[in-house]
Amino acid sequence: MLFTSRRADQRTSLLQRLWPGRCLLCGDPATAQRICRSCRDDLPRNHCPCPLCARPLPAPTTTACADCQRRPPPFARVRAPWIYTLPIDHLLHRFKYHGQLGYGYLLAELLAEYLAGELANSSAPGLILPVPLHPARQRWRGFNQALELARPCAGRLGIPLETRRLHRVRATPEQVQLKASARRRNLRGAFSFAGHCPAHVAIVDDVFTTGSTAAEIARVLHRAGARHVEVWCVARA
Repeated sequence: MLFTSRRADQRTSLLQRLWPGRCLLCGDPATAQRICRSCRDDLPRNHCPCPLCARPLPAPTTTACADCQRRPPPFARVRAPWIYTLPIDHLLHRFKYHGQLGYGYLLAELLAEYLAGELANSSAPGLILPVPLHPARQRWRGFNQALELARPCAGRLGIPLETRRLHRVRATPEQVQLKASARRRNLRGAFSFAGHCPAHVAIVDDVFTTGSTAAEIARVLHRAGARHVEVWCVARA
């Protein structure tokens, strides 16, 4: 299913009309983005990311971090504008585990704005793919957080959003408490892609931690025909 920019604009307008105009973090008057200027400026920006995995580094560099040099990832790059610490972690937790979609929509708007700037002078993907949940997990949670983040990005960037071809075909335990090696084992064979994949695609998720999920999906997409797989997420742990 392709998500059109017109539908995204309708969703945005509705939420803006319903929003009372207060900052989600401090309660002061805010713009339609639901965050005041002061709180927005204080968000923990990922100023010096690894050019491959977006790991926060002490200084700007064009050289990949030691982990990426030792074990090159199957994706081309990660775009993660913030570091997973306060208040980003609080916003994501309230969104993901407490179903407070207003927090998710704020983060999605900010991510979409960041990506628009990033892609202004570079080629854009031909398709956006939110990381899928297993159907049982999505029924339990009631929504897919990656899809809620991807919708505004697709609308803002004018890129088709595909929700029916990338599948999580095997239910897996929660990744949160697992180490990197256990995460990789946990995800083997967990995803599939139906049909031929465009050459340049972007995967959207909420947080990039060890990269196990993104790496497994990237391998699946490469087997389906992708050549350049980017990962877009709100924050880098």
